[in-house]
Amino acid sequence: MAQGPPPPPPPPPGPPPPTTASGEKSERTSDIIGKLRPTKLFKLPKPDTYVTSLDFDEKGLLLLAACSDDSLQIYSAREGAHDTMLLSQKYGCHLARFTHHSQNIIYASTKGDDAIRYLTTHDKSFLRYFRGHSAPVTELAVCPSNDSFLSCSADNTVRLWNLNSQNAQARLNLATPYLAAYDPSANVIAIASASTSSILLYDIRHFDKPPFATFDMRQYDPPRASRGNSIPEWTKLEFSNDGKSLLVTTNHSQGHLLLDAFNGELKAQLPRPYQPTWGILRSAPSATPSKTPLGQGDTSFSADGRYVIGGSGADRDLVVWDTQGRVSREGEKKIIRPMCSLPCDKGKGAVVLWNHRYNMMATADTEVIMWLPDEHVGMKPL
Repeated sequence: MAQGPPPPPPPPPGPPPPTTASGEKSERTSDIIGKLRPTKLFKLPKPDTYVTSLDFDEKGLLLLAACSDDSLQIYSAREGAHDTMLLSQKYGCHLARFTHHSQNIIYASTKGDDAIRYLTTHDKSFLRYFRGHSAPVTELAVCPSNDSFLSCSADNTVRLWNLNSQNAQARLNLATPYLAAYDPSANVIAIASASTSSILLYDIRHFDKPPFATFDMRQYDPPRASRGNSIPEWTKLEFSNDGKSLLVTTNHSQGHLLLDAFNGELKAQLPRPYQPTWGILRSAPSATPSKTPLGQGDTSFSADGRYVIGGSGADRDLVVWDTQGRVSREGEKKIIRPMCSLPCDKGKGAVVLWNHRYNMMATADTEVIMWLPDEHVGMKPL
């Protein structure tokens, strides 16, 4: 592991501009995706502490980690250094998210009550509490275009909030709506209902109306006997940046589900190269209480929406799926196998997040790791 701070990460692909502020040419994701390597590792202050969520700020310069020791850790992605530690010992913390202001964050409580807390890192004071949920919050999703955000809860409700008001703007009563995501346009939200094996699409402008589309996922569920319970273990819902794909991250051995975001058809399954090992993967919101730490899924789309990076399921390495790659048919299944692995000699990728402003990513488990392209290495095949 390199000891000094890494160089500033290169900007993401796509015109304009073709050059960085320093005049250097930008690199396409396809040129660097197989060359990402761990560059900086940060140990957490207390042993036996787990990172449960990660988030980059809007500019991609700061990384926020919520930890099981009731701390919030902020890192400088540009400098590769720890920046700030915030404590939430009375209420706990999970699903910490930056708002559109890099000094303001929201996060879910894990003890005391089920409120969502709005905190400024400037003087470490609370700006507002968002109360209403009567069971743990399972998802927080910040709107890409304004100060609204969504919360999902084990109380079977989804609530729409605005940072400027302590009262929810709207509420949906649904069965096990544990995951949600905004599409890039901020006009559509997807809500995953695990117990009904369905994904519901709503027009955010008509949040109180029925969904305009419902994707039935039962045909893609693994057999009940193989998963040990009747509810699918979905851990994350994410739109690609081009809005064309919707990724359902799972803890199942069959892998993740890549859907067409417009009609819900399965583009392909993305299987892990190894059978998931107990203790490697984090608990799904639908899972019965266990000793496995909380998490937010172990996959992430790249900024261009072409690649999915995720945990291998059995070791510390990550793997990369090319969603535009070869689709093979195995019986009635459409499969995309990982194109390469990203080796890591320290730390697991229990939580994975791509920086959508720069060609870098972060992973976490009992430590936080930043990844940057290394021009001196080549792609490692599986």
